[in-house]
Order: sequence, then structure tokens, then C-alpha cells
Amino acid sequence: MLLLSLLLWGMKGTEGGKDTLEGFSLEVTREVTVQEGLCVLVPCEFSYPKEHWTGSDPVHGYWFREGAKTDRDRPVATNNPQKPVQGETQGRFLLLGDLKKNNCSLDIRDVRKTDAGLYFFRLERGQTKYSYARNKLTVHVAALTNTPHILMPETLKAGLPSNLTCSAPWACARGTPPTFSWTGTSVSPFDSSSVLTLILQPQDHGTNLTCQVTLPGANVSTERTVHLNVSYAPRNLTVTIYQRTASTVQENGSSLSVPEGQSLRLLCDADSYPSAKLSWTWENVSLCPSQLPNPGLLELSPAHTRQGGLLSCQAQNNVGSQQLSLSLSSQSTAVSSRMVLGVFMGAGATTFLFLSFCLVLLAARSCRRKSASRAAGAQDPNTLKGSVSQSPLVEPQTDDNSVSQRPTAKAAPSSTEDEEVHYASLSFHEMKPRNPKGQLDSTTDYSEIKPHK
Repeated sequence: MLLLSLLLWGMKGTEGGKDTLEGFSLEVTREVTVQEGLCVLVPCEFSYPKEHWTGSDPVHGYWFREGAKTDRDRPVATNNPQKPVQGETQGRFLLLGDLKKNNCSLDIRDVRKTDAGLYFFRLERGQTKYSYARNKLTVHVAALTNTPHILMPETLKAGLPSNLTCSAPWACARGTPPTFSWTGTSVSPFDSSSVLTLILQPQDHGTNLTCQVTLPGANVSTERTVHLNVSYAPRNLTVTIYQRTASTVQENGSSLSVPEGQSLRLLCDADSYPSAKLSWTWENVSLCPSQLPNPGLLELSPAHTRQGGLLSCQAQNNVGSQQLSLSLSSQSTAVSSRMVLGVFMGAGATTFLFLSFCLVLLAARSCRRKSASRAAGAQDPNTLKGSVSQSPLVEPQTDDNSVSQRPTAKAAPSSTEDEEVHYASLSFHEMKPRNPKGQLDSTTDYSEIKPHK
């Protein structure tokens, strides 16, 4: 009865009464409105005179569209197996009533927009043949507005399987079964079952999931979209340090040195759902009561930073927790100044050594260039000719018994150039053995010395 009431929601009052001939009457709902793709059962009762037929005569009923010629046009529904029906209504328009009990109820399934219009009933039994043209049925077809129902667990937890069920309770059980499909970032495009099993991840939180129901009998679809709230433990916990105008993100286990007399602001944040409860501890002592409006923000005065110690931030929700710890130390001003001075002195010493090395290198290169130039001059014999002659530095030997010796080069430094080094190149011209004792030599050998500075 409840289903029948739902199907008749769009029906208007019945119309009945006598037709043109005595004894013929029909009671049927005048108008029905049904959504596309659904079904409707139209109650109908009729009566006719008990004449011109016998009890052995079969009772045949027909539903025709308005304007149809009953003798040659096909009906939309009939119980007469010898009478074919229209192709577009075959299997969808059914005469369900028991005509022997004067029931002419019409069932319309998988309603299409083309089904809208007027219909009338016709009776044939024995010699009795009558069309109830005065009491017509009007069918209105509305767009499908019903949407699917999606049943899901109250809590969706990341990493655990969850079953989601899509249903269309308003679909007609007598019609063509609906088909289902799911769309969303967390599902495969080939999921076509009404029950979907998912293992959601944190990145699926906040995404949409859509179930689409298609009524193939009328080729219409409807859908519903749900927002996924996936619960997951805190992750990506970070602590941002604000010092004056600079900010840095600290990693777990890192150390932080704070200059003496400087305050510190720390912001703890984590990615989680539901939102995690944030708390601070200093050497296992709680620093942030939960009633603060922003427990993730911690401000340390110079008096606090002077103490130093292990500072920890913990993020926790009903799924799990995560913790990040920092080692905080205080750096005195004197130590800081000495460190700065040491840095400058070290840099100065390094610069001085570098410049000294450069000067030594330049001097060495200059000396090598001068040596190369002098060596080139010594190898040229033309440079010795025409040079200024010095006083003879090689004298004849007066000792007859002495062995011949090489001439000796002598250079007397000038008084004005005591510290200057002179170089001499010796050149001998036509050196000959000395004549025997007592014999005069008509030739004299000289050596020329060309000084080079």
C-alpha cells in the first residue's frame, strides 16, 4: 500500500460516470504526473451491461492513444495475445487488471517524455464492443529530479578500507534495473558497482566523490556528490622561528643559538584532520595551556632564552600524534663580540699572507726575467766589440818556470756603487803561446771586459 501511495503522488481525482450508452461506466484517475525513467500504476475500474455476451466469451481490454482508430491502429497495451501493440510501448505499458473482475488498471514503466498524452480504454466481449472515450487518462512526464542516496561510515580513516553504498530507492522495481558509476580522484573510472570499497589516504581529504545512477529504460541519469572528510594523524609538523625580521623553519633535532638579550617567537603547525591539539613543553614542563586561542604560537622573553634547554612541540588528535624537538642555547654578548673580532682578525691575517705571497712571487718572476735578458746578451759576440776598454786585467807571466795560468778577471767597484753587483764578460782574441825567454813578441793580446749591471 505504501508503494502504491508513492506511485500515485502525482495523480489527480478520478473521473467516473455513465457513458453515452446505458450500463457503461469507467472510473479512472484523470491525470497522473510521473518523473522520467520511473513507473506509475493507474487504477481503473469499469462496468458494462450483461448482455450480448456469454460466460464463455473472453474479456479483452485495450488502451489506445487519443485519436487512434481502434479497428486498425495498434493499442499501447492489451491482454489480447492476438493483437500486437505499438513498438515504443511494448513491455512498458501493461494492462495489469483482471478484466473478469472489471479491473482495467494500467501500469506504465520506464516512463519516457514521449509517453505524455491522452489515453482511453476499450472493452470487447462477445458482441459487446465499447470505447470509454469520455473518461480519458492524461499522463504528464516531468524531468527526473530524484537523486541517489550514498551511505558511508561516520568516520573515514586513512589507510583503512571503507565501504560506500550508492542506492536509488525511488527507482521502479518493475522497470529496468538502474546502473551505477563512481567518479572522483580516489576511485577508478571502471568502478560500476553500487558498493564501493576504498582505502583512502590523507590527500583524499577534502575531495569529492560522485555516484551516478542511470535508468537505461529511459536513458536518463541523476547523481549525487559527497565531500570526503578523511581522518588522519598529524603529519608534516614544522616549527618556524621568528627572529627580528627573519624566519627559519627548523627540523626535528636541530639546535638553535639565541644571542643574549634577544626574544624569540616560535610557531608550531601540523597537517591533520581533525585539527590537532598543539602543546609546548620545556624539559617536560608544559608551557602552553590548551585554553589559549593559539597554542601553536610560543613567545619567549630574553629571560627564557637565557636559560636554554630542550624545547618540544606536540601535535595530537584522535588518530595519532607527532612531536618535534629543538635544542635551545643562549649565546652571551661578550662571546659573540670575541667571535666577531676573531673572525675579522683571522680574515686580516689571511689577507696579509696572501698579499705577501703575491709580492714574493712577483719579485721572483722579475729576477728570472733579468737573468734571461743577461744570458741573451752574453751569447752575442757583437756586443763585446766596441765596448769601453778597462785597464789590463791580464799581465804576462815573468816567472819562466811557472806554469801557464788562466788570466784572472779583476773588477774594482766604484766608490759610488759599493753595493752594486757588476758582471763581466771575457773575450780573448788570438791567444798564442808565449815566446821563448829573451824573445820579443811583436803582438800583444788584450782582453776586453764589458760590464753588465
